[in-house]
Amino acid sequence: MFGSNTIKAISKSEYFDINVMRKMGIFNIDDIGFETPTQNPTAAFCKLQEQSCGKDTTTGHWEIAGLILDKPFPTYPNGFPESVIQEFTKRTGREVLCNKPYSGTEVIKVYGKEHIATGSLIVYTSADSVFQIAAHEKVVPVDKLYEYCKIAREILTGENAVARVIARPFEGTYPDYVRTKNRHDFSLIPFQDTILNNLNKAGKDVIAVGKINDIFAGSGVTEKYYTKDNNEGMEKTFELVDKDFEGLCFVNLVDFDMLYGHRNNVDGYAKAYTEFDKWLETFLPKLREDDILMITADHGCDPSTPSTDHSREYIPLLVFGEKIIPKNLGIRETFSDIGKTIEEYFGINSNISGKSFLKDIKK
Repeated sequence: MFGSNTIKAISKSEYFDINVMRKMGIFNIDDIGFETPTQNPTAAFCKLQEQSCGKDTTTGHWEIAGLILDKPFPTYPNGFPESVIQEFTKRTGREVLCNKPYSGTEVIKVYGKEHIATGSLIVYTSADSVFQIAAHEKVVPVDKLYEYCKIAREILTGENAVARVIARPFEGTYPDYVRTKNRHDFSLIPFQDTILNNLNKAGKDVIAVGKINDIFAGSGVTEKYYTKDNNEGMEKTFELVDKDFEGLCFVNLVDFDMLYGHRNNVDGYAKAYTEFDKWLETFLPKLREDDILMITADHGCDPSTPSTDHSREYIPLLVFGEKIIPKNLGIRETFSDIGKTIEEYFGINSNISGKSFLKDIKK
């Protein structure tokens, strides 16, 4: 949405209180236009422009990893084609409810009772390229729901190749249904190599935390850890920093987007941002001499605008480490500069998109 600015929106909340990222230089980023820049930032910083068509999770992560999309994934403002629904019904043996864009919390409130009575699956989408299936865990066990998602993933190819099929299990009784933390994403396999594949081929570790394995459909991943919320994601990352490995630990913290951005919850988003900042206080001292920490995003999700969808924005980037020169890297042309820089750090020369900024920040 035009005029979206996620971090500016949450900075207005009384619960917004960050010290670590402020010192790193997040408010020194070019044209950020609010808050006071720090005098001596501790990290390199910049903002990056998206070159891919789209603003969804898969598009953003793929571009960070060096894959720019020249056309967006398909979306379905009027619901999925009848041919898709018929094939899905035939192969699952269950009828479909809804089949139109809907809020994830509202769709179970509206269709949950009928779903429980009939066993029909709630299929819905959003402004993003997603085929979402909601089902009560007592009606459709989670493993069965995942099986239905895999069927949908097989069906949704070619012109209907949506970015993600998402399992959305819920529980409770009418009208107080709540979504559980057993969400699972089934993404397309990237159609060309990303930094994950290139690191893997070079014998490096590629550790995926949170949704990362799903976003890349496991392509290039050597080790994966699923998490159910931000806290679990931060706990796992805290553990992994002590692990003896050489490569990339790619982490996605899901709550910012799922619980607060899409729900237009400014205060909740600000609290989560503050909690992450406080976690950094304990995490940064654990970094080793050659470690580099990059903090960024894959899209915007401004909780203060009328829209509940992702917002197409510049993404911020903070690069921190003992061997990193704190400096302003300006405005970068693509998210892929992140991936290209990571590859150069590991001595990999590939044809992924992007321009490395390693030489500008490495001591």
